[in-house]
Amino acid sequence: MNPAFGVRRRLAPRTLRGRLSLVALTTAALLVAILTVVFNVVMQRHLQHQADDELRNRAAAVATTVDTSSSRVRVLETVNDRVLDANVWIYAGSRLLEKPPSATADSSLSQAADRLAAQRTRACATAHDHGHRPARLCSQPIVGRRATATVVTALDLAPYRASADTMLLGSLILDAVMLGCTYVLTRLSVGRALRPVRTMTDQATQWSTVGSEERFGAEGRPVELARLGASLDELLDRIRTVLRHEQQLTGELSHELRTPLTRIVMELDWWRARPRTDAETRAVHEVIGEAAQSMRTICDTLLKDAREHAPGRATAPGTTDVVPVLDRLLQHLDPPDQVKTAMQTAASVLEAGVAPALLERILSPLLANAIRYADSRVTVSARGVPGAVRIDVVDDGPGVPESFVGELFQPGRRADSGDGHDGAGLGLPLARRLARAVGGEVSYDPGHAPGARFTVSLPAG
Repeated sequence: MNPAFGVRRRLAPRTLRGRLSLVALTTAALLVAILTVVFNVVMQRHLQHQADDELRNRAAAVATTVDTSSSRVRVLETVNDRVLDANVWIYAGSRLLEKPPSATADSSLSQAADRLAAQRTRACATAHDHGHRPARLCSQPIVGRRATATVVTALDLAPYRASADTMLLGSLILDAVMLGCTYVLTRLSVGRALRPVRTMTDQATQWSTVGSEERFGAEGRPVELARLGASLDELLDRIRTVLRHEQQLTGELSHELRTPLTRIVMELDWWRARPRTDAETRAVHEVIGEAAQSMRTICDTLLKDAREHAPGRATAPGTTDVVPVLDRLLQHLDPPDQVKTAMQTAASVLEAGVAPALLERILSPLLANAIRYADSRVTVSARGVPGAVRIDVVDDGPGVPESFVGELFQPGRRADSGDGHDGAGLGLPLARRLARAVGGEVSYDPGHAPGARFTVSLPAG
């Protein structure tokens, strides 16, 4: 990296207000510098023209005292002779007739006057006297009938230069004041203009943290802020969606992992209750290992589904024979003594277009609810229909209250949270979401009585 670039980068303001103020100050300084140079050049030219006009007027006045009517040039004496002779040179051709009393022949002013007289035209030049003070000289030729003369007048430029220096100093002071005011006003204006942006940023940060429903909108805002508000609203919507999905995934994992964790805890409590034989210990290890493997499968299935299935996208990740999966799930159920389970299938082989682990995750919440609320019997039936596989989970329990049917598949909702059954209201929403992710559906039949009937429809394999 270029060291100079690194220094400039470190010295650059870190805030947008500081950078905009610096840009405004730099632009104003460049403009003011140009205007100051132009103004002072114009004023110097104007002062020089004033000096030249005064010199020509004096030369014209002196010319009235020069007689060129004869072959010999004569200088007439006048009442104001001393005034007219001050800094005046009169030449007859190239011959000097009169010069200022204080001027010497070898002085810089006299030499400049000689050069102007030799040109025999109207001309002006700048020279310095013996004190190195600037002086302006102008020549005025006088053409007579028989002779030609030239009048050269000189004027001290010190007062004009002093006026120019004063104007330059005044303009520099005025420039400094203007630049200072420009910087201060720019910072105030930019700070005021950016205040709504800062407020919107703080609100967006707060709303994104808590997943608020508040949004900025575009009404009553300038075009730029309206576009910023729309962008922030889209960002807040995406953040809220991510937070909702994250909370949903966390809740689903907790819900699904509860059963295998409960089996592990129960087996450990049973094993610790008294000394066990080697065979009993091995059996406990097998149950714990199976539950741990089930937990791993649950995590892998839900995390894979969260990664691969975006909203509105449906895929079929594989094929599965439904009958063995149903048989395995029923064998691992632990129903109360009074509840019996049964499976009915119309064919020995039913291929569904889903992976085995995903099919288990879809059916597990339905079976767990059926076992939890059944009075005496849970029946699982599977059949093939054109292009799909239908699986019914039926129990003879009290069924779903009619007033709760509309909220049955909403996350976190339970018909009666005080019914003595453990649950978080996440199983049915998870089953429906996973089924829809592969192009299937989970539905409830409100016309079935007594008890409840849930139907899983999956694409055929």
